[in-house]
Amino acid sequence: MDASLEHTHPPQGAQTQPGPQTSAFELAEPATKKRMLIIVNPYASTVSENLRHLVVHALQGRFEVDAVDTEARGHATEICREAAHEGYDVVVAFGGDGTVNEAANGLLGSSTPLCCLPGGSANVFGKILGIPGELVDATEHLLGLADDWRVRKVDLGVVNGRCFTFASGLGLDASVVRRVDSNPHLKARFGPWYFTWIAVGTFARRYLVHPPRLRVSLGEQTFEGVTAIVQNGSPFTYFQNRPIEIAEDAALDSGTLSGCVLQRARPHDMPFIAWRAFSSRARLARHRQISSFREATALTVRSADERPLPLQVDGDYLGEVEEANYSILPQALNVVA
Repeated sequence: MDASLEHTHPPQGAQTQPGPQTSAFELAEPATKKRMLIIVNPYASTVSENLRHLVVHALQGRFEVDAVDTEARGHATEICREAAHEGYDVVVAFGGDGTVNEAANGLLGSSTPLCCLPGGSANVFGKILGIPGELVDATEHLLGLADDWRVRKVDLGVVNGRCFTFASGLGLDASVVRRVDSNPHLKARFGPWYFTWIAVGTFARRYLVHPPRLRVSLGEQTFEGVTAIVQNGSPFTYFQNRPIEIAEDAALDSGTLSGCVLQRARPHDMPFIAWRAFSSRARLARHRQISSFREATALTVRSADERPLPLQVDGDYLGEVEEANYSILPQALNVVA
């Protein structure tokens, strides 16, 4: 670890039993504390210096806590590899889904489990694991883990050598992610409403007339369309706290991938597709412009018209590709939640 590492151990003589002035976070210390490394993305939309110190101070009552800030793209992956080597009992990704994704890639193949604290605009993976979306509630949830420590294994999806925790996509949604990420201030301020505005604009400008087309090859099956979504877990994302359901039978421990392909992007279809995605009863996969697949262990998505396709993983834009090869790594990541 570098000089930015923050060691946070309780001072000598510190109170260990709750008293009249004890906050909701301060609980009796366990006999032996587990070592926790918190990886903080200081640029995440809801992370501030004050919140960082509050969270670290709260968790030190139940864990032996170190905290380190990320400094650039990919830094969280490097930190996690070192943390696993140094024998931390848990790594907590405090940021958005991009930070979580980098942490998962760093912990892949190690015995060190991953946990999350919400610090971004969606925090999908954390919510799938059952971690509350509000920071105070999530911190209390982590405190409770000290007395109910249960590590379990989940799958990771892989595309072109990059692991993803819950979803990847090519086409419209990746184009939206690219534009949203280009303006992080508006993303932080308006959250899902900004995503919606960008989605409408991107659809109208690029996907309404002559959009890039793609072809999905899955065994003997072939699907063609303008957008492909591949999921390792469900839901695909959240609009605030409302789950957006896309693929069917996607689960973190299924050992398979599920997904959907949007065949055409026609104006009169999109409102009905959006309604099905938000509905708790209607199924998106049953729309006439949607082709769906499930129980896949490998698939390939290629450009069908020689135009490169935008690619995203866990809400992080990776660039344009001509081909994306997907596979699944069953039980590849340890998590505690």
